[in-house]
Amino acid sequence: MIPFPEDNSMPSWMEYLETLPSLGEHWIDTSKARGNPLVLADTLGSNLKAKTALTGSLLLSRRIAKLSPEQNVGLLLPTTAGGLLSGMAVMLLGKTLVPLNYTAPLEGMISAIEQAGLKSVYTSSRFLQKCEARGMDLAPLADKVNLIMLEDVHASISMPEKLLTLLGCKLFSAASIKKRYCAKPDLNSTAVILFSSGSEGDPKGVMLSHKNILANVKQVSKILNADDSDVILANLPIFHSFGMTACLFLPLLERIKVVCHPDPTDVVVIAKTIRENRATLLFGTSSFFRLYIKNHKVKAQDLATIRLTVAGAEKLQSEVSAGFFKRFNKVIYEGYGCTELSPVATVNTPFPNLDSDHLKDNNKPGSVGKPIPGTLLRIADPESLEPLAGGTAGMIMVAGPQVMKGYLGNQELTAGVIKEIDGKRWYVTGDKGYIDEDNFLHIEDRYARFAKISGEMIGLGTVERILREALKDEEIEILAINVPDPKKGEMIVILSTHELEERTLRPRLLAGGLNNLSLPAAYITVEDLPKLGSGKADFATAKEVARQAIFSRSV
Repeated sequence: MIPFPEDNSMPSWMEYLETLPSLGEHWIDTSKARGNPLVLADTLGSNLKAKTALTGSLLLSRRIAKLSPEQNVGLLLPTTAGGLLSGMAVMLLGKTLVPLNYTAPLEGMISAIEQAGLKSVYTSSRFLQKCEARGMDLAPLADKVNLIMLEDVHASISMPEKLLTLLGCKLFSAASIKKRYCAKPDLNSTAVILFSSGSEGDPKGVMLSHKNILANVKQVSKILNADDSDVILANLPIFHSFGMTACLFLPLLERIKVVCHPDPTDVVVIAKTIRENRATLLFGTSSFFRLYIKNHKVKAQDLATIRLTVAGAEKLQSEVSAGFFKRFNKVIYEGYGCTELSPVATVNTPFPNLDSDHLKDNNKPGSVGKPIPGTLLRIADPESLEPLAGGTAGMIMVAGPQVMKGYLGNQELTAGVIKEIDGKRWYVTGDKGYIDEDNFLHIEDRYARFAKISGEMIGLGTVERILREALKDEEIEILAINVPDPKKGEMIVILSTHELEERTLRPRLLAGGLNNLSLPAAYITVEDLPKLGSGKADFATAKEVARQAIFSRSV
């Protein structure tokens, strides 16, 4: 294993990354490292040692090479051993992996297929049947692309071929295996195209290079302090950047044992899996962690072996953090990132300060942590992008080796968010926040999540925070949405999983700091808040729900 840079500066990390191989080559090196431990398992019954896992990916890569001569290859699979090895098989070929979001509307998946120019998508008939049973009919995709079933691929591989490949993995050197099986793409070539969640509009194809992904894997690996006893419980979808890095590339490239379960909402089975496999690392979103708290079948002893729990992808709600600690005696450490950042930019951890100036916990509740190694933050004026004074809230910008190549087929959109300043490529996140005196980043809201009412900009996140404080009930989920208002420009509507009474809440909200202009205009009760497959709030759907509810009241 190539040692990490001696310091955490961005130049040191840029230089370090030039010494690394491609993702496929790295996978071979890792699998051929000393020993043959169990590295990959899932709740479907797979238990694979390092050489067997490598063998599986090599066999899959042979078939993909024959069936899919094109560069971009689609994947429509959950987080299982088969899903992870299929992704790595594409990396061995130097092709570009395009994971499809099977929880997205059908038109969204078709858009992704068309944007990426996909001709074939690897999936599973068993998985498609499960999707259909849940009301997700993916069969129409067959009219747009060639759906190749993994069951058919596996059936085409003979036992002698399996045994000979396994023998070769055990006997041949990593260099020999790479020469025979592995392409050598440029580190700056596109390894993965991830379509953004579309939480605020149409999804965009984010192009991530081998260098982007390797950088983030190594950056995260350094701060995890992982060792041979660690086990990652992987349940996040690999079509989402958090799941792709934390559940696919991080464990397989860093040889951290990973146990997969395809459904992040199935917390009872996940808890059992954690207990039986003595998992130590758990990643998730605030929405998913809320499910652990609410389900009383999940016991504290089930999560006893977890040493680090990290939340990302959406804001960690204070009631979730408090409830998780109360139920399981586990702190949730919050991080921050974007698909365009591969995805991690900052994170809280319980480990010594990354700046190495003195030893103390690298955690400040309420913040999203400090920048990870090789990463720079800049708080800028949202219009001029000129830097603002310390402690002042403004546009969050991030520079580092994890910054994406750009958006697929959209140079204009790319130019709008990637800015070269002082020789560095900065990603303009669209998030509003500030850096405190201890170098911790605090997020205030998305710039897009503001309602403009009678000319005044009102942060929806602020409204949510004050409303939660007024409710004092962690069981109630809420979401603030802005919809058009013919009189004031926009109005604020609250979606809630419990019925809320405006007359009771009004004085509490005013006492909490809201003014008359920022008070919600309506409260809409819903069975469940709209969410994406990643667990994040689905703002686009939520806006439509709010808009229709307001319209029906007015007619």
